Amino acid sequence: MSGFLRMQNITKRFPGVLALDNVSLSVRKGEVHALLGENGAGKSTLMKILSGAYHKDEGEIFIDGQTVDIRSSSDAQALGISIIYQELNLIEQLTVAENIFMGSPIMRNPAMVNWRAMMKKAQELLDELGISISARSLIRNLGVAHKQMVEVAKALSIQSRILIMDEPTAPLTSREIDTLFSTIRMLRERGVAIVYISHRLEEVKEICDRATIMRDGRNVAVVDVADTSIDEIIRYMVGRKLEEKFPKIYIPLGEELFRVESLSAGKLVRDVSFSVQAGEILGIAGLVGAGRTETARAIFGMDRLISGSIYVAGQPVVINRPLDAIRAGIGFVTEDRKEEGLVLTMNVGSNITLATLKEFMRLGKLNLAQERDTIRAYISKLNIKTPSHLQISRNLSGGNQQKVVLAKWLLSHSRVFIFDEPTRGIDVGAKIEVYNIINELISSGAAVIMISSELPEIIGMSDRVAVMHQGRITGILNNDQSLTQEEILQYATGGARQTA
Repeated sequence: MSGFLRMQNITKRFPGVLALDNVSLSVRKGEVHALLGENGAGKSTLMKILSGAYHKDEGEIFIDGQTVDIRSSSDAQALGISIIYQELNLIEQLTVAENIFMGSPIMRNPAMVNWRAMMKKAQELLDELGISISARSLIRNLGVAHKQMVEVAKALSIQSRILIMDEPTAPLTSREIDTLFSTIRMLRERGVAIVYISHRLEEVKEICDRATIMRDGRNVAVVDVADTSIDEIIRYMVGRKLEEKFPKIYIPLGEELFRVESLSAGKLVRDVSFSVQAGEILGIAGLVGAGRTETARAIFGMDRLISGSIYVAGQPVVINRPLDAIRAGIGFVTEDRKEEGLVLTMNVGSNITLATLKEFMRLGKLNLAQERDTIRAYISKLNIKTPSHLQISRNLSGGNQQKVVLAKWLLSHSRVFIFDEPTRGIDVGAKIEVYNIINELISSGAAVIMISSELPEIIGMSDRVAVMHQGRITGILNNDQSLTQEEILQYATGGARQTA
C-alpha cells in the first residue's frame, strides 16, 4: 500500500460502537480519491481522525513517507491538511476575508493585522476560484453556495497539501458544481491530494480517479473509478443490488387535501398557489434562491405570511407559528436537519417524541413505558442504526439522523407532509428507504410536497412538478413519461407560466 497519504489499520471505538475496524486508505499526490459508503460506514469518523477532531485508538498515519501523530486541528493544519465539512465552519458575523484567514491573519507587525493586504489576498483567492463576491462581504449575507466556495478559499490560503471535501456539491447548482470541479482539477494539477466524500455517484464518476469503499466500519474495496460502473459501486456499498433507483408507486388520487392561494412572504415568496391531492406527491423544483424552502417555511409558520390563504381538507387554517401547522395536520422535514429538524444534544428517543409528547401524558404524568415502546417500534420500523434510543442524536450518521426526523413526523399522524431536500447528504441505500417511507405515506392517503434540487429525484418520484423562479411558480407540469430535466429547467430559468 503506497501513497502520499497513508492511513493504515485505523481503529476507533466509541461507547458501545466499533466505528472503525482496521481501516486503511492511500491517496496519491494530485489524485481525487473518493471515499464511499453508506451513512454509518465510518467515512466521517476516518476523516475526523485525519483532520484532528478525533484521535485514533490504533493504527498509523503517514504523510510523504513520514509517520505523523495528529491530535488536534492545529496539528492537521500544520501538516497541510484541510477539511471542508458538509456543515460549513464559518463565522456569520465576520467578513469573507476574516473567515479565510481565521487563525492565520496577515500581520503588519506582531501586534497589528494588515487589513489591506489581507483583503487584497482574499480577493485574489476569490477571483482565482471565479467567485463573484467581495472579500469585504459579511458571511451572513451570502448564500450557501458562496459560503461553500469561501471554505475552498480558506483551504487555498494555507496551501493545503491534503484537502478533504465532505459532500461539497450538496448545496450547489449545476453551474456552481462546474466551477467547483474546475477548481478541483486546478488543485489536482498542483499536486494536492483530495479526499472526496459524496453520495452523488455520477459526480464521483466525473471527477474522481480511484475510490475506497467502506461498509460497517471496514474496508470493502479500492477501485479505479473509470473502470467501475455505478451499479458495481452500489453493490460494494450496500452489499446487495438495488433493483430500482426511484421506487415510484402510482395510486388513485383522492380528494384535494392541501391548497395554498396567493401566498406571499418575505422577498422570495410571491403570489404562490398550488394544491395537492390525497395520495399525490407534488415535486417543487427550481434553482437556488427560487423561493422553494421559503415557501415551505411560510406554510409551516416559521416565516411570517404577508398575504394568502392555506386550506387543509377544504377548510381554511390560520398558521402563525409551527404549532399551528402541527395542529392543522402538517409535518415538515426541514432541509437543515441539524439546526431545525433535531435537538442534537437530546437522545434519539426524545427527538422522536418531541412533537407528540401530549399523546403519552396520563393524568398529568408522562407514561414512560408507552413512550419507550413507541420509540423502539419506530426505530425498528425505520431501521435506525443506533446502539439504543438513549444515544445522543449528534452521534448518529446523517442518514440515521434523517430517519429520526422522519420518525418524529410519522408519529405526529400528519395528513400533509413537506419534505425539503429529504435525501440530501444520505447514501443510496438510505435514499431508497426514504422513498419507500414516502410511498407508505401516500398509500395511507397523505399528501406529500417534496422539494429537491436533484431533478432525477423530482422526475423519479413526483406525480406533478411545480417549478419556481424568483419567488413565483412558472409552471406546474404533469409528470408523465415524457417529462425531461430540460423542460423543468426552462421554467426554472423564467419560462412562460403554465398550470396543469
